[in-house]
Amino acid sequence: MTLPLLPGVRDAQGRVPTLGVLGGGQLGRMFVHAAQQLGFETAVLDPDAASPAGRVSHHHLPQAYLDAGGQAALAALAGAVTTEFENVPAAALQALAARVPVAPSADAVAVCQHRAREKAFFRQAGVPCAPFASIASAEDLAAVGDDLFPGLLKTATLGYDGKGQCRVASRGELDTAWAALGRAPCVLERRLDLRVECSAIVARGHDGICVHLPVQQNLHRDGILAVTQVPAPDVPDDVAAQAVAAAMRIAQALDYVGVLCVEFFLLADGSLVANEMAPRPHNSGHYSLDACDLSQFDLQVRTLAGLPLRAPRLHSPAIMLNLLGDLWFPDGASRPPRTPDWAGVLALPGARLHLYGKAEARPGRKMGHLNLVGGDAAQVREVALQACRLLGLPPF
Repeated sequence: MTLPLLPGVRDAQGRVPTLGVLGGGQLGRMFVHAAQQLGFETAVLDPDAASPAGRVSHHHLPQAYLDAGGQAALAALAGAVTTEFENVPAAALQALAARVPVAPSADAVAVCQHRAREKAFFRQAGVPCAPFASIASAEDLAAVGDDLFPGLLKTATLGYDGKGQCRVASRGELDTAWAALGRAPCVLERRLDLRVECSAIVARGHDGICVHLPVQQNLHRDGILAVTQVPAPDVPDDVAAQAVAAAMRIAQALDYVGVLCVEFFLLADGSLVANEMAPRPHNSGHYSLDACDLSQFDLQVRTLAGLPLRAPRLHSPAIMLNLLGDLWFPDGASRPPRTPDWAGVLALPGARLHLYGKAEARPGRKMGHLNLVGGDAAQVREVALQACRLLGLPPF
């Protein structure tokens, strides 16, 4: 099959167009739902036989991402392939691209998989980021400048949701933290005086057309996204425009195809710096499932299939609450786990509950999210705070 893939239009062999995804987590699950809504069949390559996306897909291939047989089977089924998270090996995307259209490309994902490459790319694209130093050896460690303290030491690869990160206030703490991280390649970033965190999600097609969601305001707890608000109450319009322009500039410089999220820090002095990017839909865009006429997953399907892109419209103010497995263990140790008060939550006006179909709740595990939507931002906030009280979440 060649692009565009038109939903419901069978090929010469009578096959329905099929979209493939590497990764079977919740992002893959929501991509599968969006693709199926348009009439596509779907295929998931993920080694977990009980993966959330695999359980709802037409085809589930329970092989490793680098398994040659699994890749061949996916390429035989799918007219185009994407990824649901950035830690899928770029080599798997590269191998599949020899057989079938793949978006985003392996090269673009590889940039996002390595913090030092990512930050160097920000600078190359003319997007400011926090001052940083790459540390891969004892010599690099000794060469770190005093201007990077206090700082945040992050592993160069595989770190997410606060994992692989340590705060350091001095050279002594840096030495200890690097040893604790196994002396793996790391990036040391200077800690900045933050006013607010925000993110911009853009979608860029094969033809270079780029659209975006509204800028999201985000609150993290322990390195994990907890709350997203849209419209962003504390992000001025001109700053939001800067964030969107920067994200689009990065997408263009990467020759990116797909959905891209760039997270930003708005600093106390009013300046905006990029923090990191994700080559996929993002937690901070989950509100779009209920508050926009096109969700981030609709955009992912359209970019992959080569279908027309148009700017999503925010039709309702929204707040997204991330639901971690901790909600099932309110005292930190209860067994068996307690079911949260879903009945109380669903009685709230504008509440939209999204659970990801994971068999076991564990502290820190993303189990779902709750969107609150309504006609007035202040009313949505009040309902979201009621939801927090019902679920035992801290207010924001």
